Amino acid sequence: PEIPLSSIKEFLIVGFPGFKDQESRRTLFGVFLTVYLFTLVGNILLIAIFASNRTLHTPMYILVLCGLAVLDIAISTNTVPSMLVLLIFEYRIVPLAACFTQTFFLTGLFSTECFLLTVMAYDRFIAICYPLHYPNLISNSRTSKLILCCWVFGFLCASITLVLSLKISFCKPTNVIYVFCDFGSLLFLGCGDIQITNYAILSFPMSVLFIPMALILFSYIRIIISVLRIASKEGRMKAFYTCGTHMLVIFVFFLTAAGVLIIDRIPSTSKDTRIFGLAVRNVFPSLMNPVIYCLRTQQIRSSFHKILKNINC
Repeated sequence: PEIPLSSIKEFLIVGFPGFKDQESRRTLFGVFLTVYLFTLVGNILLIAIFASNRTLHTPMYILVLCGLAVLDIAISTNTVPSMLVLLIFEYRIVPLAACFTQTFFLTGLFSTECFLLTVMAYDRFIAICYPLHYPNLISNSRTSKLILCCWVFGFLCASITLVLSLKISFCKPTNVIYVFCDFGSLLFLGCGDIQITNYAILSFPMSVLFIPMALILFSYIRIIISVLRIASKEGRMKAFYTCGTHMLVIFVFFLTAAGVLIIDRIPSTSKDTRIFGLAVRNVFPSLMNPVIYCLRTQQIRSSFHKILKNINC
């Protein structure tokens, strides 16, 4: 039966339909807990490195170590603890307000990261294509303002999506076959003529994903063209190496996000595969980002070694 949102008090988060036995849930619990702890340690370590080394107080590292690391901690903390509780108790009853709050923050944080990665591409675009203008166009204060704009626009997109979703009438039972609340899972519970609302709600995450991706692609095409014009091989390698770390981060983030969208559009995909893909989208990039930057950035590695020496002393 169709019921208005005002009549719903709570949702039942069902989790993985195919992993109901205790051994499977324990395995998944151990995997996600380990990933979450490594994510927290890695990103907190990046922030600590930034705070302790004043030579890293440059626009690029403000974007990476403050902007991206804070976002990765927030995204994983918004979803993984609730997943762990679900795996312990097999199912989880979530109040209406808590479910929509988690959904709102998940969408806002994901959108913010899309915009932040675009700003990072813009930073590299100016650094490679217009190096003489870089100090005038990109400064610490301007970078901080751009990060703030990313957060504002990210949560503005989430607010619009939230307003649209609050107009949906739901069907009973209100069982969410996912591991946490998100707009996609809530749309499956919608009743009545909600096709237009569905398209409107889905258009925002699709736009937030593909418009930044197009801008990033345009930036890196321009960067590659500029690098290929550099006369010396050493200069070309140095320029590619400078952008390589960011390109890896972008590849991991957008590949997982696009992969989830593709999986959701394949009718034969099992529910467990869809749910696992969504979970990976929210934890894998947050785990990989500190690993990528620590492995590929000499200054961060050097600062990390100094911190270890101070701890040992």
